[in-house]
Amino acid sequence: MSGTNTSTQYDLIVVGFGAAGLSAALSFAEATEGREQPARIAVLERAPEEERGGATRWTGAFLRITQDRQLDTDWAEHVGRVSGGLADLDYCRTVERETPRTLDFIEKHGVEIAFEAFPLPHTFDGGTPSMVPPASPRGGGASIVEQLGAALENDPRVDIRYRTEALRLTTSDDGCVDGVLVRTAEGLTQRLSGRAVVLACGGFQGNTEMLTRYVGDRACDLPLIAPGITNNRGDALRMALELGADTAGQFDGIHAEPVDRRTEKADSVLYGFSTGIFVNRETRRFFDEGRDTWDNTFEHVGYEIWKNQQQEAYWIADAKTLAIPGILNSLLSDVPPEQADSLEELAGKLGIDAEGLEKTVAEFNAAVGPGDFDPTRLDGKATVGIEPAKSNWATPLDTAPFIGVPVTAAICFTYGGVRTDLDGRVVTPSGTAIPGLYAAGEATGLFYHAYPPATSVLRSLIFGRLAAHHAAQQSV
Repeated sequence: MSGTNTSTQYDLIVVGFGAAGLSAALSFAEATEGREQPARIAVLERAPEEERGGATRWTGAFLRITQDRQLDTDWAEHVGRVSGGLADLDYCRTVERETPRTLDFIEKHGVEIAFEAFPLPHTFDGGTPSMVPPASPRGGGASIVEQLGAALENDPRVDIRYRTEALRLTTSDDGCVDGVLVRTAEGLTQRLSGRAVVLACGGFQGNTEMLTRYVGDRACDLPLIAPGITNNRGDALRMALELGADTAGQFDGIHAEPVDRRTEKADSVLYGFSTGIFVNRETRRFFDEGRDTWDNTFEHVGYEIWKNQQQEAYWIADAKTLAIPGILNSLLSDVPPEQADSLEELAGKLGIDAEGLEKTVAEFNAAVGPGDFDPTRLDGKATVGIEPAKSNWATPLDTAPFIGVPVTAAICFTYGGVRTDLDGRVVTPSGTAIPGLYAAGEATGLFYHAYPPATSVLRSLIFGRLAAHHAAQQSV
């Protein structure tokens, strides 16, 4: 336990030590600073101290912001389009409004925002493909965990309770949430009372039973993109539903990404795939690798690999991809791509059928249409007469060295979760807020059909702050 206060009586209890929970706890501490009666805050973390931080600790944490530190102006509408109108656009516009203040907040606590060059275009600025360097915290999500975590550790009003599982929310006779029943590291149960509780402990991607219930068959075949999300057990959803909370988001929807099968490194994502092709275990193409920029495509190819390709695929490219400046920076594995002087040799290194690979590549090369290859924009250089087509960056794979990476799909987070209002208050199906109960981050549902990326950490930080500010006002 961190901090000097060892009470079981708190003004705020935060469940989770990722971006949402850290933002909530620290924002509440700041909002209540200077009060005659010091506020008491507990932060509960399932993991031991050395593994704290959940998914946040392991992510690179792209931030969908412009260089003038505003949220991508197209993001809210983008979410609305891909969701078919199901997503809460007021929530999205709240993210847009609160982005600058939230960036100021984390920078004040030592998190440095960096804009670092990326070798392929993205649509993080107005929805238009751009080579403008995307933003992320220097040091990734781990920087958020360590910097905000250190601020909490140094605050005597804060208890950080590691290896502590949240079992059930408790309520007063009139239905106000007034605490959490927990299981301690010793296996004992204990009731912590609190004037408000923030659920910030992620989705249910670390719970195979819940994944199977909501996502469907073979959910057990989904590896986790990082070890920290084993603790995302659906606790927030389970506890809130017991109190009659509403839900939001697509419950059979997941954010999955194509990752290198050869490594156990966390977040070993293959972002820079657009200029090559994917083949399955039968060495057949199955996806339009150039249908859009990587940020609008990588989730879809990840889902396809899991859902329809038995979790096995191979990315194939040649010297023209290797010649793109910085391209290896878009392949986050700690193992370099397999490399060979011929497709036959590459197939041997990948463990796939050489004749089948050569046939597929020959058919693809023959279908490449006219135009100039330009990896910095949607170049319109497409295939003709084959399925699936390749809509951009279709250039023959005919120049050694050839490169390849065996990939599978790893789950990052689940779409379905608790529904909140714009203050982060958990609401019932009628829209009534449950007194004393808040939620933020991936514990809350938002997305349907697709996740327009680089906003998960950002929305977690934002709604952690908003929940904390509302709770602080109620505790006056």
